[in-house]
Amino acid sequence: MSVSHPAAVIILAAGQGTRMKSATPKVLHTMCGRSLLGHAIAAARGLEPEHLVVVVRHEGEIVAAHAQQCDAAAAIAWQDEIKGTGRAVWCGLQALPESLDGAVVVMAGDTPLLDTATLSELVENHAANAVTILTTLVPDATGYGRILRDAAGQVCGVVEHRDATEEQRAIREINTSTYAFDAAFLRDALGNLGTANAQGEMYLTDVVSAAYGADAGVGDLVLDDSWLVEGCNDLAQLATLRAQMNRRLLEKWMRSGVSIIDPATTSIDAGVRLEPDCRVEPGTLLRGETTVATGAIVGPGEFENALVGENAVARHVVVHDASIPAGARLSPYTAVSAETESADDTDPKRLPAN
Repeated sequence: MSVSHPAAVIILAAGQGTRMKSATPKVLHTMCGRSLLGHAIAAARGLEPEHLVVVVRHEGEIVAAHAQQCDAAAAIAWQDEIKGTGRAVWCGLQALPESLDGAVVVMAGDTPLLDTATLSELVENHAANAVTILTTLVPDATGYGRILRDAAGQVCGVVEHRDATEEQRAIREINTSTYAFDAAFLRDALGNLGTANAQGEMYLTDVVSAAYGADAGVGDLVLDDSWLVEGCNDLAQLATLRAQMNRRLLEKWMRSGVSIIDPATTSIDAGVRLEPDCRVEPGTLLRGETTVATGAIVGPGEFENALVGENAVARHVVVHDASIPAGARLSPYTAVSAETESADDTDPKRLPAN
C-alpha cells in the first residue's frame, strides 16, 4: 500500500456547534456548493482510504444521512455519552475492523479548506511514527490547543487552552485537530485515556504525550498556510471561510486560462468546471455542477447545474438544470430551466447562433 493511502480516515462530526445559533447542525451549513462535512468527506476520499468513518451525535440521524448522501460507502459511528475527542475517535474505531493495520487519519468535520494534498503530505510524513500531528502558527492562539516541544524541538505534547499555564498560552503554534496515527498504537492508547482535565473530557491530544513518553515516534507537519485548517464556530466565521474559498477557486480557474473580469462580484461553487478561454462577466453566480466551455461568455446572471456550450453567449440570464447549445445566444433576461429547455425552437427567448 502506498504511504499516501491510509487504512482509514475518521471524520469527527459529533459536535453541537452552539455558537452557530442555528437549528441546522454546524457541519451541515454550506459554503461554495457543499456542506462543511461534504468538503471534509471530499478531501478525505481523495486519499483513497480503505475505510472512511464519520462520527456523529448531535442531530446524528440527519448528519449521518447527509454523510451517506455525500459518500454512500462512508461508515457511521455514534459517539456515546462520554465526552471528548478521544472518546469520539474510540467510537469511530469501533466501526472499523479489529484487524485494521496501518495509518488512521483523524480530522475535524468543520475545516472546509483542508484539502487532499495537505492530508496526503501528512500521511507521507507519518512513516513509522505512532503519531504525526498537523500544526500551524497563528498570530492569536486564544482558544486553541498549544503544541509543546522538548529541548530538541520534537513535539512532546499538546495542552488545551483551559489547561495551559500563562507561559504555555504565549505559544503561537497550535493543534489543528488533524492527525495520522498508527492504528495499533491508537487503539491501545485510547483504552487508557482518562478525564483529569479542566473540561472533564477524554482528550485525543493525550495520545500525543503517550506516544512521546513511550518513545514510539511523534512526527509533525507545520503548515505555512493557516487558512487550510481554519475552523468554523459561528456564521461570521463561515462567511469569512466562504469568501476565502471563493477567492481560491476563482484564482485557480484564472490561472488555468479562464477570464474572470471581476472576481470581487463573482461567486463559484467547488463543483463548477470552467474551460480555458471562456469568459465570466461581473455579477455572476456559478452554482452546483455548472460547466462553461471554451469561448463561451456568461453573466451577469445565475447558472446552476448548467452546461454552457462552446462560444455560447448567455448574458443577463438565469439558467437552472439546463443546457445552452454551442454557439447559441440567449436574449437578455431569459430564464432557462429543465422545463423550458425542451420548448419549441421558435421560442422567442432563444436567439439563433451567429
